[in-house]
Amino acid sequence: MGPNKGKVRKIPLLPLRGLLVYPSMVLHLDVGREKSVKALEKSMVDDSLILLCSQSEINIEEPTTEDIYRVGTVSRVRQMLKLPNGTIRVLVEGVIRAEITEFLTNEEYYEVMIRELPEQEPEDPEIDALMRTVLSQFEHYINLSKKVTPETLAAVSDIDEPGRLADVICSHLSLKIKDKQEILETIDVRERLEKLLDILNNEREVLELERKISQRVKKQMEKTQKEYYLREQMKAIQKELGEKEGRAGEVEELRNQLAKTEVPEKVKEKIEKEIDRLEKMPAASAEGSVIRNYIDWLLSLPWGKLTEDDLDINKAEEILNDEHYGLEKPKERVLEYLAVQKLVKKLKGPILCLVGPPGVGKTSIARSIARSMGRQFVRISLGGVRDEAEIRGHRRTYVGAMPGRVIQGMKTAGTMNPVFLLDEIDKMAMDFRGDPAAALLEVLDPEQNNTFSDHFIEMPFDLSKVMFITTANAAHNIPRPLLDRMEMLYIPGYTEIEKLKIAERYLLPKQKKDHGLEEEQLQIGEETLLAVVREYTRESGVRNLEQQMASLCRKAAKEIVSEPEKKVVITKETLKDYLGPAKFRYGMAEQKDQVGAVTGLAWTEVGGDTLVIEVTVMPGNGKLTLTGKLGDVMKESAQAAFSYTRSRVHELKIPEDFHEKNDIHIHIPEGAIPKDGPSAGITMATALISALTNIPVSRHVAMTGEITLRGRVLPIGGLKEKSLAAHRAGIRTVLLPKDNEKDLEEIPESVRKDMTFIPVSHMDEVLEHALVKPVEVGSI
Repeated sequence: MGPNKGKVRKIPLLPLRGLLVYPSMVLHLDVGREKSVKALEKSMVDDSLILLCSQSEINIEEPTTEDIYRVGTVSRVRQMLKLPNGTIRVLVEGVIRAEITEFLTNEEYYEVMIRELPEQEPEDPEIDALMRTVLSQFEHYINLSKKVTPETLAAVSDIDEPGRLADVICSHLSLKIKDKQEILETIDVRERLEKLLDILNNEREVLELERKISQRVKKQMEKTQKEYYLREQMKAIQKELGEKEGRAGEVEELRNQLAKTEVPEKVKEKIEKEIDRLEKMPAASAEGSVIRNYIDWLLSLPWGKLTEDDLDINKAEEILNDEHYGLEKPKERVLEYLAVQKLVKKLKGPILCLVGPPGVGKTSIARSIARSMGRQFVRISLGGVRDEAEIRGHRRTYVGAMPGRVIQGMKTAGTMNPVFLLDEIDKMAMDFRGDPAAALLEVLDPEQNNTFSDHFIEMPFDLSKVMFITTANAAHNIPRPLLDRMEMLYIPGYTEIEKLKIAERYLLPKQKKDHGLEEEQLQIGEETLLAVVREYTRESGVRNLEQQMASLCRKAAKEIVSEPEKKVVITKETLKDYLGPAKFRYGMAEQKDQVGAVTGLAWTEVGGDTLVIEVTVMPGNGKLTLTGKLGDVMKESAQAAFSYTRSRVHELKIPEDFHEKNDIHIHIPEGAIPKDGPSAGITMATALISALTNIPVSRHVAMTGEITLRGRVLPIGGLKEKSLAAHRAGIRTVLLPKDNEKDLEEIPESVRKDMTFIPVSHMDEVLEHALVKPVEVGSI
């Protein structure tokens, strides 16, 4: 602090907040604190001198001795003016530095003992050099800062005293109080100038950086302001032209929408580019509406939005069992998927294909899968789709262009991981507009669908998180490459017991609710429901059964409206009063064993069915006639059966020339319905041998299998559907190819318990079980 030569005296203290006064500095102060006002009054009474010291913390209202810096400036009060708000404005002039040596106890104001710290004025050429350097640096500061006027530089340049020069320059700098206090406390003039030089150097560097940053910001601001200014001008022009709600309003709305929507960076750039293009388009331009439509589509797609999967397997199983009776395999497959998802956290969405007859619940199980996983559900029907653009979208150059059904479905779903049902995938057609099935390959290929490209959207869209479920009535109608990418789940149809339970648990309660009937107003017993299943429906699914339930509810509703208190009870005996005579005869097609008539089993797209094959032999010249609208495969099977019979005439005790002296007619009833497929060979051979040997065929036996010329029985498909059809018809013995024995596991336990399945590998075994008495068959 320098040599102890200063005068010691007692003086009132005025603490300053956020301010600091140097010697020879004149400034106005507003004083409002009670103690400070009292200190001023005391000063005016004595000699107008007061010590001004800064507080270390600006926010302290009542500072203690710890909160006040020890070095301050003894100042003279030049003027005092009371302001209307109660504060006092004073004009003070700094006189000399002073150091507080002691704080005196005074309740009314702060009073201290001080020692003055007079300036030393050393004669040293180095001081002059320092003064010049400080002035030069201050000039730089003024040029960069713009906060200090050039006139200040002129005034400062005239100061001769080095200490005063440092004080005045420091008072013009925007420094923290701590830094200013450091200069105030530096008594040595050379040291003070050196410290000031450091401060000026730092400030200059900071200001240069600030200037660089501000220039960058300014450029950006200028661009933004320019764009804003031009847009505002455009709005003003459009307003004058009466187009206020025209293109500008539209563009602004799209920009706001984009700001609120989370989209990937690439998509955002694309949208911004398209919005800029739209903005430049004339209002009357037709292309403007195309661009607007395109932007709307890009903004409405669920880029990156995902719903969280509910991976509670027990809950999912409960939901699936509540909503569906049976369908074990599809349910099991969904639970497996959930289990794997839970373990690996991320799994490419599987592509399941539910194949089965109409009305077995393919669409509704897909809906239940979505519910059990907590995902959105979206369904599109592909029945009759024959244009590739329906899947992949149109190019935007076409009039009325729009995205394909897949992208439309994703927009409807609103998330990137819905359960997406592609219904009736086997009903797609193909014409000159391309092959929609080929376009679906990219959608349903787990290796490709993470960058699915729609012609309209033109941006890769990720379908890998989607769980695709497709449905079909027949797998053979699905193109092979498409089939290859899907996992097949067959739903063959329901047994009588299953249909009965479905009617009891789901169909009847649903129809009662839909028809406004209370539980007790309509009562249908189990026996009655079974009669409806057996005598009024013959289908693999339950759609027709539901229609019969609805019919019963309608008729009951009519009776209840006529007599409000009535309770309708439908029994097996009164059923025909509501539904009319039975539509189907339950039981076997034949009431007694017939010669040349055999019950065959057939597979159709709507499930299994029984059909009777009849053969008649009459005098003629060896003509073979086939009727019943048979396809090529069936005709060839008939020819094979005929040739086999001819090759076995000796063993079967048939005249050798039967084919020369007789005409043979093979007929399959229901001639209007086309029939084809490799499963009636042994049936036709049995009917033919029965007709030629005059031995009846057991009416209790149905059969399915293909025949070779040597009499071997070949395997067939659709055994489960055929077995269910035989069960529905009341047949209890089924002959099946030996190679199909493994498929018996798929047949429900309730059906296997009621029926006898006999595997056969040769025609001899078929005849042994089918004919009511044996033909004396020799060895081949």
